[in-house]
This record gives sequence, structure tokens and C-alpha cells, in this order.
Amino acid sequence: MAAPFMEKLAEYLGSSEPAVRLILSILLGYPFALVYRWFLFHQSATVVHLFHTFSGLALATFNFGSQVCHSLLCVVIQFLLLRLMGRTVTCVLSSFIFQMIYLLMGYYYTATEEYDIKWTMPHCVLTLKLIGLALDYYDGEKEQSQMSAEQKKSALSSTPSLLEIFGFSYFYGGFLVGPQFTLRNYQNLVSREMSDVPGQPPSSVVPAMKRFGLGLITLTIFTIGGLHYSDSYFLTDEFEAHPFWYKCVYILVWVKINLYKYISCWLITEGVCVLSGLGYNGKNEKGEHQWDACANVRVWLFETTPLFTGTINSFNINTNAWVARHVFKRLKFLGNKLLSQMFTLLFLAIWHGLHSGYLICFSLEFIIVNVEKQAQSLVRDSPLLASIAQSHLYPFVYVVQQLIHWLFMGYPLVPFCLFTYDKWLKVYSSIYFCGHIFFFFAFLVLPYLRKVFVPRKRGNEKKED
Repeated sequence: MAAPFMEKLAEYLGSSEPAVRLILSILLGYPFALVYRWFLFHQSATVVHLFHTFSGLALATFNFGSQVCHSLLCVVIQFLLLRLMGRTVTCVLSSFIFQMIYLLMGYYYTATEEYDIKWTMPHCVLTLKLIGLALDYYDGEKEQSQMSAEQKKSALSSTPSLLEIFGFSYFYGGFLVGPQFTLRNYQNLVSREMSDVPGQPPSSVVPAMKRFGLGLITLTIFTIGGLHYSDSYFLTDEFEAHPFWYKCVYILVWVKINLYKYISCWLITEGVCVLSGLGYNGKNEKGEHQWDACANVRVWLFETTPLFTGTINSFNINTNAWVARHVFKRLKFLGNKLLSQMFTLLFLAIWHGLHSGYLICFSLEFIIVNVEKQAQSLVRDSPLLASIAQSHLYPFVYVVQQLIHWLFMGYPLVPFCLFTYDKWLKVYSSIYFCGHIFFFFAFLVLPYLRKVFVPRKRGNEKKED
């Protein structure tokens, strides 16, 4: 009965059945969170773990059927690795290798040339959770003086049980599309510490509804805008026939609308986490309660920043934080930030999938971020450029920045969304590889501009007697 109903509902909404199932599953997080608040908040940890496990498994089965076995297997294997290998480098490496290979094999056997909602979508979220679990367990044996502030917050002092890992893995507020959170945070939720009212359900209904409402707004924008600015239009003869300027404007608008697909899901799931209490983040400097522990997007920053790095810092926050903590910072032994950044972005590309478009996207991100840093340094060190940036001309400069910013945010996301070589190459050819040319030109010109606009520092002058 459920399958025909879902088919009719998807047809009525003009969407695919997997997409409708996903949205419904994310929305079901709210009644699950209410059940937890009203009936299970004061129950034992075992009862809470069981509720989180079976509610998450129900959502997984509703979306992916028997393929839920993949996540079950990986959770059990991860538990055995922790128990059998303990707090060792061998356990960390074994976890990383097994979980990543399993994910990549999943990509290999299920990949198509389209964006499909299948079991590998939540599994990539789970993969980071389980690898992070092994690293946090390993950190738990270190001396306090050897750990960073982040590691002190997430390190595990005891071995988690299988039921605890199941509850952590399948928690309905994070299993399908994220966000990433640590087992320590999950333990604090179960022990009733994630609340602004000690020992009672958190006063988080209003903050949760705000995120829910904002998520619905962005989902509406994507649903309506996506009809006019779709990925598939890039590959049509009609797009090919348009002039260069039109294609650039299309990419600029397309990327803004396309990113709302992710933002809407993250905002709605953030509301679920806030409602349950997992989103509680203590008090700020003003003594106000914060609910952004599970925030995966900073909407105001995303909408207003004129910088590539600003958009990156406002988007997929918890995943970026996970990668920074567990990959970038742990590559410190390389002794070179650029190398660490390169390997981090390579990891992100492979984690997303095996298509060439991911490698192109993250390699372009590396180039764009470093060009922007050079440009910012030039403006900061040049008295003339700094004065222009702070003058009444800034509104005009800001508009130009935003146009450049969103055009070249869309440029690397074209291969990210089109996946395969033949598709993204066709689009890049039609716009004459303008992004590659622009940033190659910037690499050549920025050092020269620095010589022109930045005054040379004088050497130490001899003091007069």
C-alpha cells in the first residue's frame, strides 16, 4: 500500500519518489523528537538508545529497504575494531581503511551519471561518524597536556557499548543528511545535560521552529527556482546556443538556487536537533543560551559574504569542522599548510564519490581560495586599495565582488553536479574555460600588482650619532 501512495504523492508534487521519501523522513524527526521530550527524557540510557536506534532504522528502511544492512554491518564492525584493537594507531588506521573502502565500493557498484538518492548518501555521513569515533576513542588515552581544546571536548574516556554506538549512529536528527556530532555530545544528550533547564527538557521549541520555518522557505525557493535553473539545462542545445554573457549569468543564478537544496535539508534537520536538545551549545558572552551546536549553515553569512572563504565557512559547517579536526590538523607533521590543505581537499573529493567532477571541483576550490587570500593580502597591504575599500565607493565594490564571487562559486560546482568528464567538459568548453583563464591570469598578475600598489619596506636606517 505504501509504495503506490508514495508514487502518487511524488507524481503530484512533481518530484522523484526517493526525494519525497527523504523529505518526509527528515520531517518525521520532529515527532520523534517530541516523543523523546514528552515520554523518554527521564527514562534510562538503555531505553533512549533503543528509541534512537529503532527510529533511525525505521527511517533507513523506509528510504532504502533491505540495503540498511550496509550501515548495520559497518556499525558492528566498528564496534568490534574498538573492542579488539583498543586505543591504538592500528585501530584508527583499520577503521579509516575499512570504512572508506566500504563507502567507495558502494559508490563504485551503485554509481550512475545522475544524482541518485540511495543508501550511499547517508552512508557517507555515517563513515565520518565512525572514523571520528575511532579517533576520539584513541585520543581518550592521551594526557590532557597532549590534547587540543577540541580533542578534550570529544575524547572518550571509556569504551562505548554496541547499543550506545547504534543510538549514536542512527539518531534520527543526523543519520540521513547530517550534521556531524561527536559521541560525547550524544552521551551528553542521553544523560540530560544538553538543556538550558538542568534535568528538564530544553526550552528549545521556538528556536527549533525558527530553523524549521527557514528550512521550508529555502526548500520552496529551491523547488520553484529549480524548475527554471536545472542541472540538465547545461547539456541542452538551447544552453549551447546562448551568448557567453547569458551562460555566465545562468551559472551565477543556478548555483545560488542549487545550494538551497542542501541548505533546506540542513536547516530542517538542525531544527530536529535543537528540539531534541542536541543543538544546545551553552551560553554566549552575553549569557544568552545558544542552539547552534548542530548548525550546518550560517544563513546570514551565506547570503551576505562577498568572499569565497566566507561561503565555505558558512556552508556544511560540521563536516568542514570534522575534516579540519581529524584530517587537516592531524597532517601537521607534514610541516606545510598548503600540503595539508591539498590532502584535505583530496580526501573530501574522494569522500564525495568517484566521479571526476568531484576532483575538478575541489582542485578549483584550492586554487580559488589561495588566489583570494593573495588578493586580500594585496588590498590589506596597499594604502590606495585599502582606502578605496573603505570609501563611499565600497557599495559598488561590494556588488562587483558579489558578482565575481557567485560566478566563480558556480564555476567549480558545475563538475560537482554534472559528475562525468563528458558533461562538465562540454559546459566548460561552451564558456571558453573562463574560470581557468581568470585564475591563471590572477596568479600571474597579482605578484606584479603587489609591486605596483604595495610600498616597499625600507631597510633599517643608520641611527645618527
